[in-house]
Amino acid sequence: MQIVTDSGMDLYLPPEEMPDMEIHIVRHTITLEGKTYHSGLDIQSAELYQLLKDTGGFPLTSQPSAGDFAAVYRELARTDPDILSIQMSSGLSGTVNAAQAGAAMVPEANVTVVDTKTLSAVLGWQVAAAARAVRAGWPKERIVALLQRIGEVSESIYTLDDLKYLIHGGRISHMKGLLASVLRIKPLIGVTKDTGMYEQLGMARTLDGALRGLVKLMLKKHAPGTPLRVQIIHALNPEGAAFLRAEADKTFRCTWMPMGTMSPVLGAHTGPSMVGIAYAALADYPELP
Repeated sequence: MQIVTDSGMDLYLPPEEMPDMEIHIVRHTITLEGKTYHSGLDIQSAELYQLLKDTGGFPLTSQPSAGDFAAVYRELARTDPDILSIQMSSGLSGTVNAAQAGAAMVPEANVTVVDTKTLSAVLGWQVAAAARAVRAGWPKERIVALLQRIGEVSESIYTLDDLKYLIHGGRISHMKGLLASVLRIKPLIGVTKDTGMYEQLGMARTLDGALRGLVKLMLKKHAPGTPLRVQIIHALNPEGAAFLRAEADKTFRCTWMPMGTMSPVLGAHTGPSMVGIAYAALADYPELP
């Protein structure tokens, strides 16, 4: 079995959790000032934000096409037709639909497309777990159940200082976004379990207040001192990420996954100020193979 995902994933894990097999990434594209880049391949996060600063422009992003997925599935099927394709939320992108359409174009491949209803770090957790399970010889049905369990017990929340990229990308209500921008409100945003879409969970007047607000949201799910699996992903805001880590450490018993920068295609929608945190209770998190 082979693992396919997309560039809506962020994979930063300690060596003991990293899978010992290749993960095939079908990439979104980012277009800025008339030039198109493949996210994470020919443009990295720091380069993207420097271009945004230099040009003052807004990036346009595109999901992979059905043909992009078909090309990958067709090539992989030459060696192993059994493919597990683990994609970012259908509530935030048409990537799942493109993967399903691509699979229909390659009848020689046995493709199972999973809509994770999440993205970024939690998607990375799922992809890595699936790859480890493949190496351990688990059947596909058991691996899919593992992915579902990780999604059920894990949460993704984030905040940011500047709303203009979210507004431009249409990821939040334009009117609400404009109002918040005028008032300098910092939204607290989560990803719903049922639709995999963004939802506003609160707001704050300052970024530090918003980062503390993320920890307060975590307290709604878990009592102080709860042992948690935690990971912080930021666009290009290491100071905010460090502040959030310190606040979480004051409140919970954290087992930290490595901090990392967000995939360029995701950062294109948030801008460089974004800081997010993914977490799950260690008692609920499934045992990995």
